[in-house]
Amino acid sequence: MPQSMNHDAYRIAIAGASGRMGRTLIDAVLAAPDCRLAAALDMPGSPALGQDAGAYAGQHTGVAIRSDLYAALQHARYFIDFTRPEGTMAHLAACEAAGVAMVIGTTGFDESQLARIRAASQRIAIVMAPNMSIGVNVVFKLLEQAARALSQGYDVEIIEAHHRHKVDAPSGTALKMGEIVATALGRDLQQCAVYGREGVTGERDAATIGFATVRGGDIVGDHTVLFAGTGERIEITHRSNSRANYAQGSLRAVRFLRDKTQGLYDMQDVLGLKG
Repeated sequence: MPQSMNHDAYRIAIAGASGRMGRTLIDAVLAAPDCRLAAALDMPGSPALGQDAGAYAGQHTGVAIRSDLYAALQHARYFIDFTRPEGTMAHLAACEAAGVAMVIGTTGFDESQLARIRAASQRIAIVMAPNMSIGVNVVFKLLEQAARALSQGYDVEIIEAHHRHKVDAPSGTALKMGEIVATALGRDLQQCAVYGREGVTGERDAATIGFATVRGGDIVGDHTVLFAGTGERIEITHRSNSRANYAQGSLRAVRFLRDKTQGLYDMQDVLGLKG
């Protein structure tokens, strides 16, 4: 079904339009009455180039998938990016030049790339979060409270599982969970994180935060933070059954950016969970 001609709609460009997350985002935009698909981007050489962005679902959107980023951004006010760091950096430069706000769900950035994003946020508004799920971001808040209450006598382990195609580990969400817990406990995650155990490791250091990673099949994303004490354990878990929750969170981030001209925000800002 062609898109409605709502001229006040949020005009959104989607990166990675032929990928799993890109298609989920397109579905969400097409289903939202206040949103309009302004552009759909994919890499040069993609077999999807030239196809209608809704062709995979038998829909006609009137928007062809293209690789010309700068041309596509002429029609958009918001850009949603769940790709890879190198791709996001190219998209960031184009959005900065065009004055297009960004929602970044990409993970795996290094420090220089994060610095580049922070610099760009002085010119355009950006929401960046390792996980756009509304539920996950509520869990982030719960973890902060739990860590403070369980600051003595509890060991912290973070277990995450994703599909076989995910290229970074631990996940950005798991690392964010670790950062939240470490900060609440007055620790530096870079100093206390343990990312793997093998052989004779010795007794567990009570000051550490452990990470375990599972990769396999089509697991969308599972995260558990375990607080293991004497005689009890507390587990705070979030499981994603589909990518739709990430897409809905991304649209909520777009709406949050409506009156923002610059600045770097996260989903805690979007959901009003700070303070």
